[in-house]
Amino acid sequence: MTDAVPLPPEFALEPFRDYLTLEAGHSRHTVDNYLRDIRRFATHALAAGIRTPAEVSGARVRDFVYALKDLGLTPATIRRQISALRTYYRFLAGEGRVVQDPTTRIETPKRWRTLPTVLTGAEVDRLLSAPDADTPLGVRDRALLEFGYATGARVSELVGLKLQDVLFEDGLTRLFGKGSKERLVPVGRRALGQVALYAREIRPALDRGKGRGLLFLNARGTPLSRVGAWGIIKNAARKGKLTKRVTPHTLRHTFATHLLEGGADLRAVQEMLGHADLATTQIYTHVDRDYLRTVHRQYHPRS
Repeated sequence: MTDAVPLPPEFALEPFRDYLTLEAGHSRHTVDNYLRDIRRFATHALAAGIRTPAEVSGARVRDFVYALKDLGLTPATIRRQISALRTYYRFLAGEGRVVQDPTTRIETPKRWRTLPTVLTGAEVDRLLSAPDADTPLGVRDRALLEFGYATGARVSELVGLKLQDVLFEDGLTRLFGKGSKERLVPVGRRALGQVALYAREIRPALDRGKGRGLLFLNARGTPLSRVGAWGIIKNAARKGKLTKRVTPHTLRHTFATHLLEGGADLRAVQEMLGHADLATTQIYTHVDRDYLRTVHRQYHPRS
């Protein structure tokens, strides 16, 4: 590999090459890729005014990883880049060239959650208004869609919801998540109205004694299945002329993203989603960050 622009000797690229080849025993292909990755990183650091690897912080490495995402690189390529950085800093530490390793807490793409498409407010309106409200099943479909977007419920929670779990007077619903863990989630007036209309006018006619107390029933009067819920959402997306792929989980992700974009507290969103770990909820901040970057690039005169 021929370096186009020599790096400062402090980055120790030649000794790192020797280490990869002679000590680590990597193939020429891997060596070339790792050196190319470190050169990209060093160029990024130099542009930020950093002159040596020892000056690099964990925050700088994270900014670099986000920059790679903005370039549109695949998770596999970014994963290799992070692997190269970790190997590089282990080498530097072993040589006594750095004291601290800034890569120790960097998350790799294999742990990133691939988020389903998030709908805009206008797309949500088109999706929710797509069912034919003049038909019994259309009323049911509208209630399910409104409730899913209003609560961020998982599809298993939607189809497992019982009539008694919707607390109309309190504006709340009981949801039972993974491990049957119960949580209370607020429900907006619009969704409550749609669910009340369905529960009062439509569900009694659908129920033929096989509903087992569950709220959402199919045309045969038995509990709606996960596949049935998926079909309702898919049909609504088609009728609403949405070009994005919409699944039951899309409503859940849209619920969380819209709350965070509106300024909701991350821990409150965690509670409503039923996440045991705040780190799971924090994936939605990636969406928010990408949204802010998009807005900046679109409207800032010097972006």
